[in-house]
Amino acid sequence: EAIAAYERALAITPDYAEAALNMGLALQDQGKLLQAIDAYRRTLAIKPDYHSAKMYLRHMLGHVCDWQFYHQDQTACLHLGVNTSAIPTFAMLAIEDNPARQLARSRTWAKERYKEEPLPLPNRPTLLKKRLRVGYFSADFHDHATLHLMAGLLHNHDKSHFDIYLYSYGKHKSECWRKKLEKSGCRFFDCAQETDIQVLTLARTHNLDIAIDLKGYTQDTRSDIFQYRLAPIQVNYLGYPGSMAAKFIDYIVADPVIIPEQQRKHYSESVIYMPNSYQPTDNMRKILHTHTTRADFGLPKEAFIFCCFNNNYKISPYEFDIWMRTLSKVPGSVLWLIRSNKWVEQNLYREAEARSIDPSRIIFAEKVAHSEHLARHKHADLFLDTFNYNAHTTASDALWTGLPLITKVGDQFAARVSASLLTAVGLPELITTTAEDYETLILDFAQNPEKLIATKQKLTANLMKFPLFDTKLYTKNFERALKKAYYLYFNNQEPKDIFLNN
Repeated sequence: EAIAAYERALAITPDYAEAALNMGLALQDQGKLLQAIDAYRRTLAIKPDYHSAKMYLRHMLGHVCDWQFYHQDQTACLHLGVNTSAIPTFAMLAIEDNPARQLARSRTWAKERYKEEPLPLPNRPTLLKKRLRVGYFSADFHDHATLHLMAGLLHNHDKSHFDIYLYSYGKHKSECWRKKLEKSGCRFFDCAQETDIQVLTLARTHNLDIAIDLKGYTQDTRSDIFQYRLAPIQVNYLGYPGSMAAKFIDYIVADPVIIPEQQRKHYSESVIYMPNSYQPTDNMRKILHTHTTRADFGLPKEAFIFCCFNNNYKISPYEFDIWMRTLSKVPGSVLWLIRSNKWVEQNLYREAEARSIDPSRIIFAEKVAHSEHLARHKHADLFLDTFNYNAHTTASDALWTGLPLITKVGDQFAARVSASLLTAVGLPELITTTAEDYETLILDFAQNPEKLIATKQKLTANLMKFPLFDTKLYTKNFERALKKAYYLYFNNQEPKDIFLNN
């Protein structure tokens, strides 16, 4: 219906740029990505300086791995949201690794978008509470990467000291995951049909002490609600890997690897420094017991299998060049990627041919249930990370299944997540700092099977010895962080960086 309305509007007023942009967004939501790209190009033909249209066009070209004008587009995009009007910031995380400019984009976005004044909060309590009321707000309380990571945290929260409220405004329903939440002892509220003010009113009746935004500036966000003040303490956590630069967000959850001292200035929030990794894990995640073979997934029986199960838009020509050079040096090896849309396949096959690699050496995996996805990791030999926007949940998945991952650590939050996880699981030797070292290390593993075997054995041993997958320890540390933030508020102090030790 929306698309029909936009078509009618454009028929009446052909230079209506906003209608053309919204047409692109509607088509994008329906998975009609090439038509969305055409709509964004039409928008720019009408209004060449429409900055959001430039960003959406670049993001959608990334979603289909169309790199024909990559370097030209890359240069044109870097100023967006920094010295232009606001743009939605999430797409830029995969486009460049620059925490200073990402902060500038978030500041511009927050300043232009959030105009409401916070509503008065209840009086500060005079007696310290024995039970803190914590609300998590998200569209992803279903079969989603965020909940795959968080389910253990929600289950392990100490319900004798924390009342946990979950506010779900997502359109997707997942019965099995919903039932897990119901069994976790948390109070669940489906707010998908509620307005912002209705969600605010509901949350205010619960007298939350801490409100946690699990979406930030990602798709389906409703961070607008936080500008009214849902609670005296508000936290940016897990969903958006960067600073929101909003005056109503008090804290961001990170760790010393994610935000090292030299990068601290690029985050407007006070930082909660978790002692190991910022990322929660669920050590009760089930890996489906299967008897599958490589042939079941179209993989060659004896070949070395490189994989990257990251979203395709995270892949750039820089990583792809390295991967194709590696395939050329490792006879018979293949690259195993996630299938997201047919245009990615067409474009990456073409890119492989341009680098003198047989396209049949790139194999795409269908999307399957999470436990099945974890199970098929056993058929891969090595996970290859992307640069600007690392593997996040996909890195956790790989390590949990015993699959080593090689990363190149960058500067911004999104480019340091795999390094955080590898540090917390005791495998810092898989972290490289340059593209050259990344390529060398990949080839070293592919050409030295005994080294790969030893690393897999070390990873398997470390899963239970190191803190990354100690869900109960993580939960206790996270609860300590929340209490410290609350004590600062209770004692009439401003938010400040919180450092935790195990």
